Amino acid sequence: MSLDASSALGSSAADALPKPLPGRDTVIQYGMALLTVVLIAAPLLPVLYQSFLDRALYDSGQQLTLGNFGRLLRTDGFPLVIWNTFVFATLTTVISQTLGTLAAVLFGRTDMPFARLFGELFLWPIYLSALVLSFGWYTIYGPAGYLTLLVQSIFDGAPWNLYSLPGMAMIAGVSQAPVAYIYCMSSASITDPTLEEAARVTGAGTLRTLWRITLPLLMPAIAYSAVLNFTVGLELLAIPLVFGDPAGITVLTTFLYNNGVASARPDHGLVATAAVLMLAVVCVLVWLQGRLLGNTRRFVTLGGKATRPRPFRLNNLRWPLCIVSAIYITATVVMPIGALLLRAFTSLLSPMVPISEVLTLGNFANMLEYPVYPRSIWNSLIVSSVGGVVATAMVALIAIIVLRSDFRWRGALHYVALFPRAVPGVVAGIGFFYAFALVPGLGGLRNTIWILVAAFTMHFIPVGLGAVAPMLLQMSPDFDRAARTQGADWWTTSRRIVLPLLRPALVACFIILFITFFKEYTTAIFLFAPGSEVIGTTLLQAWTQGEVGLVSALATIQILVIGVCVTAARAFLGVKLYG
Repeated sequence: MSLDASSALGSSAADALPKPLPGRDTVIQYGMALLTVVLIAAPLLPVLYQSFLDRALYDSGQQLTLGNFGRLLRTDGFPLVIWNTFVFATLTTVISQTLGTLAAVLFGRTDMPFARLFGELFLWPIYLSALVLSFGWYTIYGPAGYLTLLVQSIFDGAPWNLYSLPGMAMIAGVSQAPVAYIYCMSSASITDPTLEEAARVTGAGTLRTLWRITLPLLMPAIAYSAVLNFTVGLELLAIPLVFGDPAGITVLTTFLYNNGVASARPDHGLVATAAVLMLAVVCVLVWLQGRLLGNTRRFVTLGGKATRPRPFRLNNLRWPLCIVSAIYITATVVMPIGALLLRAFTSLLSPMVPISEVLTLGNFANMLEYPVYPRSIWNSLIVSSVGGVVATAMVALIAIIVLRSDFRWRGALHYVALFPRAVPGVVAGIGFFYAFALVPGLGGLRNTIWILVAAFTMHFIPVGLGAVAPMLLQMSPDFDRAARTQGADWWTTSRRIVLPLLRPALVACFIILFITFFKEYTTAIFLFAPGSEVIGTTLLQAWTQGEVGLVSALATIQILVIGVCVTAARAFLGVKLYG
């Protein structure tokens, strides 16, 4: 037999042998990547598909069309909707950035009394949903609000009007100011203090150093958080719904709500097309965020020594600024939340009636009489607990695949996992509604809380990654190498070495996701049905029915649960949430 014939025979014999099955590492990595892609693409593709159909995608006889886009632009008042949305988001961004930057400087970089306490209280709006904050502002500053009636009894009228674009933007700006505060504080902590010291040595005073040195170094954080807050301003639903709709002010989110959930005959083509428009705009803004973050390296001023910047001395301005800060915190945080809590324990809240005469537990008793209220609380706890565990496990796997593996597509997986940052909650809710209606066999889950678990998990994967990835990046890869040299595969190394060391970050991730799931409502409003209500959807229903006492009682439950979680995380677990 010739050499060529022997080689050919050996080659054919090798081809005939069964190919080895993929290893455990490969199965886990590809399986997790596929699950992530399906979870994120599932709600987006049906929305895009529906925007090109002439009727609901679950109806028969659909035809592809571009007519929805033209019909949307020709809808009466739609150009005004776009203008209102832009103005609202812009005003929200200006207010939130101004307040957040000033707070970061005052509470983080000066010797003002009680600065740390003010900083903690300043963050509280980020823990609560915009829906609850809206109710709190209405209770204290609304047309029949406690402080409004008190001012009207002294003067001719109140100097504020929440039923306007500036009024709505003020509430949204206060609720989003902690975002700017967190980014500015993080940026300030890595700047080189010698730059400020050099300015002081040359004779620059406090204000001049702040203006010429500190603020320019904060510009990347200010710009990045400004784009983030503008994006959130486009996505907000609660504030425009509570204060804009009664005044006839419609923005894009309330346009989707009124033509979708609140409509007796939803126009699916119009809703999907508007959702695609919002998704496209937000995608551009998220891309801009990435560019801004990438360009901030030219502002990095890390020094060689780990020195803490010396606080700016305010001298005679210490106590005046302290009083101004106390007034702001009281007016924007303490009073709205306090008034909402107080309203839950009273039959009526008015400066004309002594509070002692209207104290009652009747709102909570009434809440227990209607099954929908206890059920929504229980459903919220289940969704937050189960969803928090599932999402944390998924985030942990994604993080170790992306950052601690040789998976071929880890870069693409990272991009896909972060993409939900560009998906507004209302768009995610609409998408999951269409997906579960379109895919055979999933219809039975459409009216259960498990669709909420899936939708919330998809929407907040980037939030979980933000809690886990930093600690994983700080862990030395030497642990992995030591295990691999002993013969351990990737999964064994991850399970026995990486994940145990990552436990503090996973605890923080679960708590953050629990709080986020518990206060979420925008994704749920397109998905819930009788029996699958959560607190946010029940609050909206009770508000539209004028049940102010029940709204306050249910909002109080949400505030207390979140308050316990935040306090426990900080006091007992040592976890610092949101900055």
